Amino acid sequence: MAMCVEDRISSFPEPILCHILSFLPIKEAVRTSILSTKWRYLFASISTIKFEGYSMSGLTDSNTDNFKNFVDRLLKSPDQVRLECFRLSHEICSWNDGDHDFDISGWICAALCRGVKEIDLQISYLEDILPAVLFTCRSLVTLKLDAIGHKYKFPSDVHLGNLKTLHFKDSFFGDSIHRLISNCHVLEDLAFIECDFYNISKINIQIPSLKRLVLDFDIGESRDLNYVVVINAPNLVYFQYTDGVAQGYTLSTMKSLEKAHITICGCDTIDSQTIATHLIQGICNVRSLRLTINEEIFRISRLPIFHNLIEFEFLDRGFSGREIWLMEFLHRVPNLKTLNLNLPVVAGTQWKALKIPSCLSFHLKEIEISSFNTHMIEMVSYFLDNAMILETLIINMDALTVTQKKKARNQLLQLVKSSKKCLTIVVTL
Repeated sequence: MAMCVEDRISSFPEPILCHILSFLPIKEAVRTSILSTKWRYLFASISTIKFEGYSMSGLTDSNTDNFKNFVDRLLKSPDQVRLECFRLSHEICSWNDGDHDFDISGWICAALCRGVKEIDLQISYLEDILPAVLFTCRSLVTLKLDAIGHKYKFPSDVHLGNLKTLHFKDSFFGDSIHRLISNCHVLEDLAFIECDFYNISKINIQIPSLKRLVLDFDIGESRDLNYVVVINAPNLVYFQYTDGVAQGYTLSTMKSLEKAHITICGCDTIDSQTIATHLIQGICNVRSLRLTINEEIFRISRLPIFHNLIEFEFLDRGFSGREIWLMEFLHRVPNLKTLNLNLPVVAGTQWKALKIPSCLSFHLKEIEISSFNTHMIEMVSYFLDNAMILETLIINMDALTVTQKKKARNQLLQLVKSSKKCLTIVVTL
């Protein structure tokens, strides 16, 4: 007996069906047009249009023009719904040559005319592609631009009054970047990833509404940092900074700061250490800190007390005296509850002679040691001896051989714990 299958999805109202199609890759959304007459033109009313690698995978020289015409009709036809998101990926650049000449600027303008809220462009070259109207659009809430080597120069009338998220990647900026930032009055999320600044004396970020700030530069390259960094963002919740030491730092008090990731190097003089210390002073209210350094970069004597810090992750790229520096830093975090250490070989430190930080005695509940090696037994013994209320000790032995793991486990079993509640977890995957 034949079963009758009811098509419940097709009975949904068209706005719901279009919303469902918006989650599909554009290819799959178009393919639904063969399902029935009701589905034939639904894909043209989707509110999210993304041309990513999967969308471009089937292109050949013979059908590239068809693809171009399809995108033109999809974006520029009249009576279209408002757009939520428009995205182009790097793959489209490989087909945008002299023979095909995609109208990317026109596509962006068409998306703007449809009141698009999010634009995400991952394009290798943006020369003569970005229309000036992009930077005066009132509907934009999110703008992400990834353009390898592009030098931005923003128009004088730039204004993005409703923009909340602004991300740049792989680009260069001059003074006009300040004109853009100062005219984004409700900006909450700002990121510069693998970017660089030229002919600029100050990176000036003064945005009261800002909640998330990422300044993630390439510290592996030799470049001039002839600028000072000024940040006035009293409502900042998350801050990430990856770079060498700039000429100076001025950070306003960030009373709302929850989490910070700081990766910094290049302190080869006392002056640069002092300058770098100004950076860490500005985040003294942070609750969770991830710190990556390759030398004694901050002068402990000038650091404030981090009363709010309860989570600390320390990644050391190897410098002499790092264990002493770490223990001195722990004296500045009296209320620390979670400590995560990722260190190279630890050897030569007289752990039993070190003064005990108060956080170790009264507040520390979890310690995790990544990349454990057999030279760290004395350090582990120090923590177990003095962590009075420790609840969890996690030790990752991934880097050890089978023989070393067996030896380390036997050594750990012989260590005395001051906290009777402490559970030791050994990870050997």
